[in-house]
Amino acid sequence: MKNEKHLLKGLILGLVPGSLIGLLTDNIGLWICLGLTIGAAIGTGIKKQAKEDV
Repeated sequence: MKNEKHLLKGLILGLVPGSLIGLLTDNIGLWICLGLTIGAAIGTGIKKQAKEDV
C-alpha cells in the first residue's frame, strides 16, 4: 500500500505541472503524457529512497 502512495505522489507532482504547461502552450496531450512519465520517475525515486531509509 505504501508503494502505491509513493507512486501516486509522484504522478501528482508530474501531472499538475504537465497539465499547466500544456494549457499554456496549447499542447495539452503532449504535456499530460510527459507529466505522467516524469511523475512515474519521481514516484519510483521516492519509493527507492523510502526503502533505503528503513
